[in-house]
Amino acid sequence: MNKETQAISNDVSQLAEDARALMVATADVAGEKVGEARKRLAAALENGKEIYGRVREKAVEGAKVADAAAHEHPYQAVAIGVGVGALIGYLLARRSTCSHH
Repeated sequence: MNKETQAISNDVSQLAEDARALMVATADVAGEKVGEARKRLAAALENGKEIYGRVREKAVEGAKVADAAAHEHPYQAVAIGVGVGALIGYLLARRSTCSHH
């Protein structure tokens, strides 16, 4: 998992933990509005877990497909990597040159 994905995962985990803590802290609070808010929060947490699971599965599947493609065609994968790197380098150099004028 790359740093950005790990950071997002940590943020989602922290958000879920905070929401669960809020649910526990408001368990004994009476009132229709609080009860409704707790129900919506519980539903949102469950929905978020499902979405996170699906996104994670798709990311893993995509990584496996990319890995398999790179193993099947290693020279093409290297050529694509070099080409993308050269393109990014060209664009950054051009941007740097244009911003100095």
